[in-house]
Amino acid sequence: MGKALVIMESPAKAKTIEKYLGPGYRVTACMGHLRDLPKSTLGVDIEAGFVPDYRPIPNREETIGKLREEAAKADRVYLATDPDREGEAISWHLCELLELPPEKTLRVTFNEITKNVVLEGIQKPRSIDMGLVDAQQARRILDRIVGYKLSPVLWTKIRRGLSAGRVQSVVTRLVVDREEEIRAFVPEEYWLLDAVLSAAGSEDSFTAHYHGTEKKKKELKSRADVDAVIADVKGAPFTVKTVKRSDKSRSPAPPFITSTMQQEASRRLNMTPRRTMAVAQALYEGLPVAGQDSTGLITYMRTDSLRISAEAASAAKAFIQREYGREYYPERTRVFRAGKNAQDAHEAIRPANVELTPEKIRRDLTEEQYRLYRLIWRRFVASQMANAVYDNVAVDVLSAGHIFKASASQLKFAGFTKVYDSQKDEEEKVKTLPPLTEGDALTLRQLKEEQKFTQPPARYTEDTLIGAMRDKGIGRPSTYAPTVSTILDREYVVKEGKQLRPTALGETVTKFMEDRFGNIVDVQFTANMEEQLDRVAEGEKPWKAVLSDFYGDFSRELTDAEESLKGVRIKVPDEVTSEICPNCGKNLVVKSSRFGRFLGCPGYPECTFTKPIVIEMPGRCPKCGGRILKRTSKKGYTYYACEFVSDCGFMTWDVPVKDDCPECGKTMFKRSGRGYRKPFCINEECPNFLPEDKRGYKRRTAESGDAAAETAGTEAPAAEEKAPAKKTAAKKTAAKKTAAGKKTAAVKSRSGTAAKKTKKTEAGE
Repeated sequence: MGKALVIMESPAKAKTIEKYLGPGYRVTACMGHLRDLPKSTLGVDIEAGFVPDYRPIPNREETIGKLREEAAKADRVYLATDPDREGEAISWHLCELLELPPEKTLRVTFNEITKNVVLEGIQKPRSIDMGLVDAQQARRILDRIVGYKLSPVLWTKIRRGLSAGRVQSVVTRLVVDREEEIRAFVPEEYWLLDAVLSAAGSEDSFTAHYHGTEKKKKELKSRADVDAVIADVKGAPFTVKTVKRSDKSRSPAPPFITSTMQQEASRRLNMTPRRTMAVAQALYEGLPVAGQDSTGLITYMRTDSLRISAEAASAAKAFIQREYGREYYPERTRVFRAGKNAQDAHEAIRPANVELTPEKIRRDLTEEQYRLYRLIWRRFVASQMANAVYDNVAVDVLSAGHIFKASASQLKFAGFTKVYDSQKDEEEKVKTLPPLTEGDALTLRQLKEEQKFTQPPARYTEDTLIGAMRDKGIGRPSTYAPTVSTILDREYVVKEGKQLRPTALGETVTKFMEDRFGNIVDVQFTANMEEQLDRVAEGEKPWKAVLSDFYGDFSRELTDAEESLKGVRIKVPDEVTSEICPNCGKNLVVKSSRFGRFLGCPGYPECTFTKPIVIEMPGRCPKCGGRILKRTSKKGYTYYACEFVSDCGFMTWDVPVKDDCPECGKTMFKRSGRGYRKPFCINEECPNFLPEDKRGYKRRTAESGDAAAETAGTEAPAAEEKAPAKKTAAKKTAAKKTAAGKKTAAVKSRSGTAAKKTKKTEAGE
């Protein structure tokens, strides 16, 4: 008998699994899809009943030939592609393309790449799940029809090179709708009123917030409302009306699913969703750690399930009780329920082996891999731990019929917060109240009033947009990150800092789609389509029926749009900026080319002035209060400078953040580079000032400072504004260059496969 052949998607996984299975198995990789719809044509015979024309992907002939040879020599062929719809479809395509006989073809899946799971999975083969395959086919053909039928309409009516997609178009609409909400928002005035009080004979004070009268809660909407309350309570006694003490329990967050992992990695680690998935792919496929051969560190990372296997829950229980104590484990093992739209095909994202703590394997991982693995490990372990318990005190203070409220909460039992707390990134300041009892007289030290205005809804960020997609049932875990990347690449949406703002092009295309193809950009319609695809996957509905139901209305809308818009060309309005053309004095407008967006004079071709777009950063110049702009030096380095840099002189390599220093009120900054960086204050007169040598940068010489100044094209920045040493360290010696090159090569060898691996999704159409 010949060896059994196992076909994976990734070569990194193939090497690992071949070691696990032993000499009786030959493991190879197909590197993703080998057959797909042709790029040059629609590739779907709609009249014949949505028959797809699958063809071998160009330039993959050599891989196909090698797999055919290997399969012919093997007595059994195990198809071990990824455990999702896309992976199931790849296995089916392999069967068709390689002409594998059913009697020797077996389908296996591995939720994690560890020896026990691989050996167990190979012993439980099954046939290909045609429900999953048909669901993927339906999605692929839907997206091909929308992309290839609708995009040419956008070309002829708006601009060449545009694209539409079943999911990307509705996600663009979410961003556009949010921008319209912001524009239509009318701020409303309101006031805060605080009483700074102290107990009799005590120097310590506490703050109580105005709540209303004894009868009902009251909002202070004007200065007159505030003055009326102040007039009542000034001179009147303040007494403690009630004191309520209670223990409050807080439960841990569930383990990660794809969307929550992307959101937390963005919030805590400053990683884009696309980068998060690339790093997670490497952790899933396997890395050599702790003196072992390559092993998978996490379970499959494309999932919307919160389910945890009994083995994983048992291992977590043993670890928690041993490392933290029996009181840190709840009375019952926690079970989390996924949302109504979840497919629940896999487990939640968790460490494959809870005993491999982040600290044990830190030296074997890159910084990004370590930080993401630590996030996943902590979230999982915390999800299995006991509740945190807080000692809560709530006090009502009465004065002249008005109620002021104060509360404090102190941690009584850490529970899961000993490992991970999703509600905070750093230690919170502990709020305390002095010992108070009902009827105690209080001394009023100060009344503080503050005028406020309601704020418009915040623009989406990449992570909050992914959260909205999950909550509204748009797309699936494998499509979240690619879809967001697509609308950014198409320039329908741009990033300003972390915020997403629609461009004039994005708004024009969305308005056209709303008017002519309402279903395509309708959130509920798109969510219902996902439900229909789920029914196909479960074998409850034929996949071609889903396509037929969709195409009838879509075809009529196409015909109506083409007939009613004959000869019509929709102009994309210019995005007018406040920048002035130095040649003719007109306001510059945002233009776009194959190289990206730039500023140009609207007087073209008479005036040909152009300049790069400068991105406005959060915060204010610490010297003059002007805007801080993101700029690029002649040598390609990013730095940050005041808009009036020629007069003010402020520039820095540190990144401004939206937070102000709590001590001096000036904008705070963080170290440049990937990953989360703790903000710091650069104001030398502030108690919170952080010197440069404590920010994590290496000390730089005067020569390197002069080089940085030359790079930026301005005078050398002050101590807190110097460039990171990593920009110049590699230039010092040839030996350091060689070392850096070797390190880069090592990192690429471990994670390069994940970055190269791509899957076809509707976001690409």
